Amino acid sequence: MIKKLLIANRGEIACRIMRTCREMGIATVAVYSDADAKALHTRSADEAVHIGPSPAAESYLVGAKIIAAAKETGAEAIHPGYGFLSENADFARAVIEAGLIWVGPKPESIEAMGLKDAAKERMIAAGVPVTPGYLGEDQSLDRLSAEAEKIGYPVLIKAVAGGGGKGMRKVDNPADFAASLESCQREAKASFGNDEVLLEKWITSPRHIEVQVFGDSHGNVVHLFERDCSLQRRHQKVIEEAPAPGMDEATREEICQAAVRAAKAVDYEGAGTIEFIADASEGLRADRIFFMEMNTRLQVEHPVTEEITGVDLVEWQLRVASGEPIPLKQDELSINGWAIEARLYAEDPAKGFLPSTGRLEHLSIEGDRVDTGVEEGDEISPFYDPMVAKLISWGEDREEAIEDLLDACLDVEIEPVRTNAWFLARLLAETSFRVGDLSTGFIGEHQERLINPPVASLALLESAADDLVTEHHPADGSLMLQSIRGLRLNREPNHEVRLRVDGEAQTVELSDNEVWNGYRRTIVKDGDVRTFFEDGAAFRITSDREDGTGSASAADGAILAPMPGKVIAVDVAEGDQVTAGQRLMVLEAMKMEHALTAPFDGTVTGLEASQGGQVQVEAVLCVVEPAE
Repeated sequence: MIKKLLIANRGEIACRIMRTCREMGIATVAVYSDADAKALHTRSADEAVHIGPSPAAESYLVGAKIIAAAKETGAEAIHPGYGFLSENADFARAVIEAGLIWVGPKPESIEAMGLKDAAKERMIAAGVPVTPGYLGEDQSLDRLSAEAEKIGYPVLIKAVAGGGGKGMRKVDNPADFAASLESCQREAKASFGNDEVLLEKWITSPRHIEVQVFGDSHGNVVHLFERDCSLQRRHQKVIEEAPAPGMDEATREEICQAAVRAAKAVDYEGAGTIEFIADASEGLRADRIFFMEMNTRLQVEHPVTEEITGVDLVEWQLRVASGEPIPLKQDELSINGWAIEARLYAEDPAKGFLPSTGRLEHLSIEGDRVDTGVEEGDEISPFYDPMVAKLISWGEDREEAIEDLLDACLDVEIEPVRTNAWFLARLLAETSFRVGDLSTGFIGEHQERLINPPVASLALLESAADDLVTEHHPADGSLMLQSIRGLRLNREPNHEVRLRVDGEAQTVELSDNEVWNGYRRTIVKDGDVRTFFEDGAAFRITSDREDGTGSASAADGAILAPMPGKVIAVDVAEGDQVTAGQRLMVLEAMKMEHALTAPFDGTVTGLEASQGGQVQVEAVLCVVEPAE
């Protein structure tokens, strides 16, 4: 058995791997960048080695530095986690050639499944059903456009390399194909160093079903049943559950056996996932489930499989990498209950899901299982994925698991960083989700209702008003208005309190006999600002000044950078006429592209950004003067 393991990753997954290592008596080595010098995974390991500057390309993606760290500390093995170098066959090969144990599949297996077009051809040969599409070498616009017409719109453009939802574009009509292809290729090139794409038929009632597989060096391959990952946004998973709703035993057997055939076709060892797209227009049927790709690593959503099978997949990885056989045979594995996971991100759904960075001054997360890489006081860095935690619940049945997870999301308290907790709670409460009416388009179809900014309840506002009155107004109610810094208090018996809730003015009237004292949630105070937490959302409340002034903001028409990032495309020039909603430029930040658009019809009167330039948060990038 491995005695010392280096974890070539950071954050939540690094901490998750360390937890199993502690239980197995395996010493751990962390690697960290400048930004992660004080991170939880760095603090939690037995040893930690600095590997470079904050950008991943100069630290976590530099395989030579990671191998050197393993050699320096005497680590026998390297676990890549997920993301970064986890599916890099060259890195896996370099680890093995350095005399270290690679906790993952053989490099040849990674290569076999690394390019989606070649993988699909291999699956066809293995008798695994695949989605109709185009896998050809001719990558010209003319050929790809012609193939899209032949397949029939809508079509999906997919990068042949990589995953994680990047390099994917749905195209609904021929007029949008060229622009979508260009965007997809640019993102694929930036993310994976390969801009080749394939085309697939877009399935109109799609469900994303995946099967956890596991192989060893003794020729054994088992499956650990399926997961449903249909709730996605921009092709990235948001909520995952196991088993899949509506999956009957016959269909389960078909899809799981197809997954095992797929793994055997590449002589697979370790943890992997076979991803399928299901046409659920008539429910889940074995003849309407198609292979999409294989992820040759541990998945973000692996905890739901662990919860229903009682298996520690990281322990299995370490045992198999050490040469042991898979601990259980297929007939010893079974499904027990239901599990569901939500990805808690530092992002603001009400502002287009823009990532929210900064220090976690207040953090409280509870639930059946919380996998996280941060603690109160830690930073959400702009350099990496903004995941705060994974919230996982288990229940005897789906309803119980959902209810427990809903409670966990509603109880999230994080400040001042914004999170998607309230958005997750709304998803879990949706009637159609509760009855299992799922598709990968679910969030888009319900988006308007799901992302409306949360509104503070009357109970919360009364509590906030009472708190302000108590602090600024003595018990006899005799202070004059000007003495209480903008709180407007009428004479007895009523108090009218003016509040500013996240910048919006609001008035609450408190009766002497009915002053609200029953709000029990945490209140965070910072000077004149109080933060109240309700249903997964944070509300910042201050007294409203008599002059009505608030925080400074950019003038109307000023386009500000929503976060630090790099300008990768500028579509306008100074003097151009633009219309409301027209794309002005594209900002790349936190591994995502963000289009900045014109707020109204007008003229570009100032252009401060240029393609390739780095910008800071709230920097003025462009100014649009409204049309008269």
